[in-house]
Amino acid sequence: MMNIKDKVILVTGGTSGIGEACSRHFASLGARVVIASNQQERGEALEKELRDAGHDVRFVFADVSREDSVKAMVKSALDHYGRIDGVHCNAGVWGKGKVTEFDDAAWDKLMGVNVKSVFWTAKHVIPVMEQQGQGVFLITTSVAAFIGFPAHALYCASKGALESLIRCLAVDHAGKVRVVGICPGTIDTPMLAASCEGWDKPVAELYADVARRIPVRRLGQPIDIAQTAAFLLSDDAGYINATSIVLDGGTMALPPW
Repeated sequence: MMNIKDKVILVTGGTSGIGEACSRHFASLGARVVIASNQQERGEALEKELRDAGHDVRFVFADVSREDSVKAMVKSALDHYGRIDGVHCNAGVWGKGKVTEFDDAAWDKLMGVNVKSVFWTAKHVIPVMEQQGQGVFLITTSVAAFIGFPAHALYCASKGALESLIRCLAVDHAGKVRVVGICPGTIDTPMLAASCEGWDKPVAELYADVARRIPVRRLGQPIDIAQTAAFLLSDDAGYINATSIVLDGGTMALPPW
């Protein structure tokens, strides 16, 4: 079993969907978890729940698309725990539209959260890890980096950027920081539910249709991602670097018919 006990792990987007599952799972394995999110009420409630259960966690409000907020987030983690062993950059937003339909507002929102936030976090966390002599920087990407989903130009581009960034960070900070990605397929989260709005079928029926097509015959669950994320953040994954692990139930193996 992978060991992340006592490691200080910062999770962005840590109060919903995959991020919440990771916050809970990392804490259950004995990690000291900094839960960062712009959902103040949910974050405070999650912190209380996990602390009441005996886990060492701390919620920090953060708008990760802004550098000043990321700096404050990192400072808060260091003030409380004195170090940062791992970061899981998981904050993300979804957006739909063709390239002919995008505008500055759509670009700034989606790229600001999905891409720029990772740059800000890396800028302020990696020097801490280099000073410590080691650290793991984990990024949530998506199979959208490799599949041309219809009317998802910005979203797919944002996830493709992260796949490239993983390799660049690993090369630029070799020997001190291990950089890895986790690449989910169709995961049962609030973001997935939001992407179903406007369809002429109920969400449950849409999910059932998709599940029948996935080779493992089910949707992914947030805990599927959390378990692999914990492994990637552990020393057991010490030779995995500059790449991402695809967790899609076999989706990308499907033929186009």
